Amino acid sequence: MINNDPTTSNLIDSKINFGDTDSIAGAFGYLWRNDADGPVIIGSGWTADPEELIALVHPSLRPIGEVGRANSKIIDDAVRDYGAGRLEAIDVIRVEQHSGPFIEAAWDALRATPPGHGSTYTELAGRAGRPAAVRAAAAACAYNAAALFVPCHRIVRRDGRLGGFRYGLDIKRTLLAHEA
Repeated sequence: MINNDPTTSNLIDSKINFGDTDSIAGAFGYLWRNDADGPVIIGSGWTADPEELIALVHPSLRPIGEVGRANSKIIDDAVRDYGAGRLEAIDVIRVEQHSGPFIEAAWDALRATPPGHGSTYTELAGRAGRPAAVRAAAAACAYNAAALFVPCHRIVRRDGRLGGFRYGLDIKRTLLAHEA
């Protein structure tokens, strides 16, 4: 579940850290913080540059001060376990992103898309509650700052073509093949 309401956050440690680990698709970086329930992803993707991820994060979640350099064992283990074939391992990692109601509903629908069961932008729009909002569903994928944990790579075009992916179609192909 994505915590979309900053007023209900269990914020203990507002310090944002950048961690990185190996993944099946190459070096993987992530921005995270701790709260009472453990680590929370606020941005992630196939980059070694924390500034690239910070630029994707909603302004209300961006770090105010310096970003720390620390890994989360829980997040690293989830990425490693996903790569080892335990595809549901990424589902336990909590994510916090902010946007409008439809985009947030689409992110929740993405999190509910099981591995190996790709979906189209049209289907995503329907699962997010607005079947005619296909372009907005595509925008939800484009605005997603938490790649892998909010698995926008599972969404393809109606004709079966891959469509876009912020980190490139080679990584999207790798992830989809791994989940097949």
